[in-house]
Amino acid sequence: MTLTLPTRTGTLLFEGSVWCNLDIALRSVDNLFRQMIRPQGLTVIEWYILRALYEQDGQHASELARGVGRAATSFTPNLDKLQKKGYIERQPDKSDRRAVRIYLTDAAHEYRDDVMESARLIDETVEQMFSPDDFEAFQRVLVTLQTVGPDEFEID
Repeated sequence: MTLTLPTRTGTLLFEGSVWCNLDIALRSVDNLFRQMIRPQGLTVIEWYILRALYEQDGQHASELARGVGRAATSFTPNLDKLQKKGYIERQPDKSDRRAVRIYLTDAAHEYRDDVMESARLIDETVEQMFSPDDFEAFQRVLVTLQTVGPDEFEID
């Protein structure tokens, strides 16, 4: 699957509000992402979880939640759905009985190429929207935004 992207020009909305425009941009890219993974029958969060487990199988559920940008307290339903689909299994941690580790099943391993190919296509599609220099700057901005913590802001 390849996408042809139209040339776009425009201005920022809401008097240039960074947050509003970032949220709108995220929703636009999220819609593209959903369209590209729809044939795989996965939700966005399920796709993220599989990607994270392909990188490191057997993570603690709490680590996995943090790794995909979700709160551990509301993460269980996502794991339930993936387990129902036959893609993950939970196993008690041998060194900490209170903890659970998440492992990919054979079915999930068979799905790896499809998931990774969709990742490549999504990245390629977004990269094509920018010049090489702009894309490099965009990646630096993403890294900065991903590492922003609540302690970095002081609100009066």
